[in-house]
Amino acid sequence: MVTAESRAVMVRIAGLAMTLAYASLIVWLYSAQPQTVAEVTGSLSSTVGVYQVDAQAMADALAFFRRDAFPEARMAFERADPAHHDARTQFYIAYSYYREGWGRVYDDDALFRKGIEAVDRAILLAPDHRLIVDDPDLGMHSADELKAELERGVTHDASDFNPLKVFRTRK
Repeated sequence: MVTAESRAVMVRIAGLAMTLAYASLIVWLYSAQPQTVAEVTGSLSSTVGVYQVDAQAMADALAFFRRDAFPEARMAFERADPAHHDARTQFYIAYSYYREGWGRVYDDDALFRKGIEAVDRAILLAPDHRLIVDDPDLGMHSADELKAELERGVTHDASDFNPLKVFRTRK
């Protein structure tokens, strides 16, 4: 038989458990700082280990990417990985900024900066912070190579005025 005293203890324990769960949620939200509901659900599913990239959206994105339709590719990559928790997808997003911003005479600094943000996300998500993408259509296969190329594009020095720069090739 449950006494009034044991019932009060059970209510206190349940209240403590709910308070701890709510406090954990607040701490997680503060540390993860998700910007959208998709990021919240993706982060939670990633924490549990059930996060998956939308395969159809990823295939669409890669098709756009290979046709040099980079804004369309980024939209499809965003659909494939709305929570920004897949390193490979973030690598392709960064690469699309590189390819769209690359120019024979000058590079688009704004696109290159967005690419640096995306490649930084990819590096943070990758196991051991090392990401290699085995895609024969790419000129750069590692996130480190891509980041170095993007950073080189936003720095300005005397080599920017080299007229032979027009003969360089896009990676």
